[in-house]
Amino acid sequence: MVGLAMLFAVLGGLLLLPLAFVAVTTTFAIFGVWEIYRALEANGTRMPIIPVMTGTVAMPFAAYLGGIESLLFAMLLSSVAVLLWRSIESAAGSANSIFAGVFTLGWVPFFISFAILPLHAAGGATPLGLWPGGTVPHGAWQVAVMLLLVVSNDTFGYLVGASLGKHPMAPKISPKKSWEGFAGSIGGAILIGILACLYVLDQPWWVGVVLAVGLVAASTAGDLAESMVKRELGIKDMSSILPGHGGVMDRLDSIVFASPAAFILYGLVSVA
Repeated sequence: MVGLAMLFAVLGGLLLLPLAFVAVTTTFAIFGVWEIYRALEANGTRMPIIPVMTGTVAMPFAAYLGGIESLLFAMLLSSVAVLLWRSIESAAGSANSIFAGVFTLGWVPFFISFAILPLHAAGGATPLGLWPGGTVPHGAWQVAVMLLLVVSNDTFGYLVGASLGKHPMAPKISPKKSWEGFAGSIGGAILIGILACLYVLDQPWWVGVVLAVGLVAASTAGDLAESMVKRELGIKDMSSILPGHGGVMDRLDSIVFASPAAFILYGLVSVA
């Protein structure tokens, strides 16, 4: 039920009210950053949360209203704000604090804002209400397919890995993730990617294969990256805010890596 509620909230905003999608994405990013802040604080590293949270709110809206240039500027400005904010506090632990702040800004709000970039100036001026004429632009469908492939990666990987998984990919980081599950993720995502490209994106079938392989690789890397961070901090889940799912970052770990990967892949196949 929690997963379905999140899916309906995201897709509903994406396909009907774009600014709502931006707001939902920003909300997820805020909760994800807060979880990282709490986990780091418990481990002895205090991140400058005020400039980091300000950047977390600013970046998705900058991407939507101003495009990639505004997103890059917001990331740069947020990083400078972290440095200046920390410079007026005590010198003890400042290096770790600054690194944690910039790292978190890049990991969560910057990466996830790439899921919003395809919506910028879709069909002309960036809409603040419903899509003009009620027609969902191509960029919104691209984001929907990206999310569908991330879900496919998790679903098929779990189904195959739980039943056939015997060879762990990274036993020291994520013992339950197996090569068999990874193969299942690729196979299932390729099937979904081909169907989505033929019937949703109106693209050749091979584009679905490219998107599936690239996004499964990115999603798996994101999952392993978060697992590595959690092991370093000595925690199992980032939080327990989502019943049955753990923390928000335990759901965003794949999406934050898949979003920039999808943005790059869509750009490459459009000029191929």
